[in-house]
Amino acid sequence: MLIRSADPFREFDRLTQQVMGTTNRPVAMPMDAWREGDRFVLEFDLPGVNADSVDLDVERNVLTIRAERVPGNGDWQMLASERPRGAFSRQLVLGDNLDLERIEASYHDGVLRLVVPVAERAKPRKIELRTDGESPAAIGA
Repeated sequence: MLIRSADPFREFDRLTQQVMGTTNRPVAMPMDAWREGDRFVLEFDLPGVNADSVDLDVERNVLTIRAERVPGNGDWQMLASERPRGAFSRQLVLGDNLDLERIEASYHDGVLRLVVPVAERAKPRKIELRTDGESPAAIGA
């Protein structure tokens, strides 16, 4: 009886390529996003990326982040190459309730941090209610 055994590393290689990407298809920038009161915070992991190569654009309500990790040059022979290199980009569609004119960006220790405030028009406000013969009363909106 012949039993065919599977290559135990083939599945591991396939899974690694899905998670880490390949040189033909680099991985997207990992991102965390959360809300702190009247602002949204986005953080992107870009280890080994020079801050000068990070480019941020906003057009209408689409935020585009581009960065590049350049390969090292030198008189050496690569023994293992697992870290993605080259250009990375990511686009996010931001809601109309955000103030895209006041986005703040910082880059520290390989983490790009964007702070996007909520637009004034999207914040809760009081509306005056007038009735015949009565003084105005405020109600919540």
